[in-house]
Amino acid sequence: MMLQGQVPAQAQAQAPAPAQGQVPQAQAQAPAPPQTPQPPAQQHPQQAYAGAGGYVSPIPVRPTHLGHALISEWTKIRSVPSTIWTLGVMLLLIVGIGLLAALAAGSERELDPVLGLGFVGVLLGSLCVITLGVLSISSEYGTGMVRTTLTACPSRVRMLTAKAIVFFALALVITTVATTLVALLDNAMLNGPAPTGDQWLRATFGAGLYVALLGLLALSVGTLLRHSAGAISAMMGVVLLPMLLALFLQGESLKDIQKALIEYSVPSALATLYDIPFLSTGPTGWTPVWILAGVTAVALGGAYAAIMQRDV
Repeated sequence: MMLQGQVPAQAQAQAPAPAQGQVPQAQAQAPAPPQTPQPPAQQHPQQAYAGAGGYVSPIPVRPTHLGHALISEWTKIRSVPSTIWTLGVMLLLIVGIGLLAALAAGSERELDPVLGLGFVGVLLGSLCVITLGVLSISSEYGTGMVRTTLTACPSRVRMLTAKAIVFFALALVITTVATTLVALLDNAMLNGPAPTGDQWLRATFGAGLYVALLGLLALSVGTLLRHSAGAISAMMGVVLLPMLLALFLQGESLKDIQKALIEYSVPSALATLYDIPFLSTGPTGWTPVWILAGVTAVALGGAYAAIMQRDV
């Protein structure tokens, strides 16, 4: 009979003896030193939007604005080959034809106005700007790049505004530089009365502004049609068709229509800026620029309305 509190000898034999130098577990666990309370870790600003266990982008998120869209559009327009080719051909036409016309006229004859010989080169160079204006928007629809553009910039108004600003500024600067160079060459090589300040301004900045507005009108038409060939054809009709129709409208009953087509055609408007209008009864001075500015504003408003209402 076993007394209470006694352990059987067999159980004592099975219990492992502590190894030499080993401290029992109860004695080995020393009391942990008191921990200093740590301040809460600062949370990354983006973690508030990531949620518990969500992904936090290492790239800082900043609200986008029009400046980002302008940089994007400037990068696109200066990196595509069509910009180099069209603007290069435009410079060649404006400066080359202006120089050839001055050499052909010579300094023996007296011309009035002296700066009028730059008109032909500017008229032909405007066709290149019109082409670039259409391609700057219609090419994105043709290749599907517009989906990527609208993914990066969901605001369609901001996207179209950035395209219009970048293209208009580029066309205005390049064309004005070309017309100014031609005006300086004509004034130095030709014989005639000295141009007035208003004549200088209209033959340089005025011509550049008119061509840039034509390009902006082409961009608006490209946005409306979303097809490169169709938009370019439509703009060529706007530039050349009124004058061609006027040549075939004969008869007394059609004389008023013929006169209006000539007076308000694009070639006559450009010639008016150089003080060589086709008809003396048409707009004078800066009036052709304001007329084209109004037409372009209406077309651009239609482009905004169209791009907001339809899918890509």
